[in-house]
Amino acid sequence: MKQQAVFITKGQDETRQLGTIFARHAYDGLYLALAGDLGAGKTQLAKGVAQGLGIAGEVTSPTFTILHEYDTEPLAFHHFDLYRLESAAELSNIGFEEFGREGVTLVEWADKFLEELPQYAVQVQMYKKDEMTREIIVRTQDKKAQQWLEEVATDVART
Repeated sequence: MKQQAVFITKGQDETRQLGTIFARHAYDGLYLALAGDLGAGKTQLAKGVAQGLGIAGEVTSPTFTILHEYDTEPLAFHHFDLYRLESAAELSNIGFEEFGREGVTLVEWADKFLEELPQYAVQVQMYKKDEMTREIIVRTQDKKAQQWLEEVATDVART
């Protein structure tokens, strides 16, 4: 089973497309922990996941509201942005630990609170290589997520 995969995208469209592939193979309890500098493509990937889960309309990063929830079928989507949070206490105040076991949870700026993430979280590290190119490294130790990553990598290789 795959514990790590590296994906290269060229432009926002390809980054969103990768997100739709992530969603195509999503399962109940998939937890995506995104990390990367400003402009690395976290929100574009999140938009692709949302689109792949059937969310219509504009999806924006919840920078000021911290969480956007979408009650989609068959999997709900919980989209966090932790950029503005400063402490684990703030996470606790919003009930952060209650999310993750149902639907798909995606957390932007997850690297700010690594200790608060569940063990089964899929780590998605995003690097801006140049204006158009992104390197996206996906890692997981979770068996179910490893199967998911295997399916995603196979799907990406076909496109």
